[in-house]
This record gives sequence, C-alpha cells and structure tokens, in this order.
Amino acid sequence: MEYRERYNKLDGKCDIQNPKEIVIAYWNTMNTNDFAKAAEYLSVDFKCFWQQSNEVIIGRENFIALNTAYPSDGLWQFSINHLIADGNEVCTDVTVTDGTTNAQAITFHTVKDGLIYKQVEYWVDSYDAPDWRQQWVEKYSKVK
Repeated sequence: MEYRERYNKLDGKCDIQNPKEIVIAYWNTMNTNDFAKAAEYLSVDFKCFWQQSNEVIIGRENFIALNTAYPSDGLWQFSINHLIADGNEVCTDVTVTDGTTNAQAITFHTVKDGLIYKQVEYWVDSYDAPDWRQQWVEKYSKVK
C-alpha cells in the first residue's frame, strides 16, 4: 500500500499519541469538510500564516468561518502526498481539489500540548517552465 493511501485511511478518531498522528487526523477531518470538527485539532490561540499573501488566520472561529466561506465547486478533497515529522514539527505536502480547482499546499505544523498551535502554509502555483532550461530538464507528471 502506498504511503499516502496508508495515512489517508486513518479516520481522525484514533488514539492520538504524537504530533504526526495529530496532523494526519487533522487532514483526514478536513477531508470531511466539517471544518468545525477539524478545528478541534487546533489550539484556542492557533495561528495560520499564509506567507505569500502576508495574512494570518487567528483562532479557531476565523479558521472555521474562512474555510466554510471559501468559494468552491463541490466538496474539498485533501490528499497527503508527503509527510515529514520531527518532534513537535510536522511538514505536509497536500493536494487539495474541489473537482475543478486543483492546488497544492506545503504546511509546516507546530504541535503544542496535543493540538496544532501554528501553521505556516505555502500554496504552490504551477507555471510553464521557461524554454531556456529545457536542454537540462525533463517534464514529469505531478504526484496525485
């Protein structure tokens, strides 16, 4: 079984023992689109920094409201492509789609006292590779 399949099958209701499991349960709960339930994995003083737009989401209520109001063409699906954990720090590479929009988020999670205390998130923008470097590179299909 592939790595992401193995971890995307957790139901978010496991006996959470460590930061890695907390983050996996968070993403699996995000996949239900129940953002209030996902916010239960966040600390009350949670902050999520969106580096590219210089914004910060402060608190569970703003997290729930923003994700509920976010425009979509259907239910959001979240798939963990990669996950690296070291102590209280967990980094995830997640594919996000609503069936029309496809995105990739790289998120650095800090877990404190059994809850996600901070996220620093980068939303990856795809772009066409410049012609000048084609002699040194090959094209590949994105990880799904």
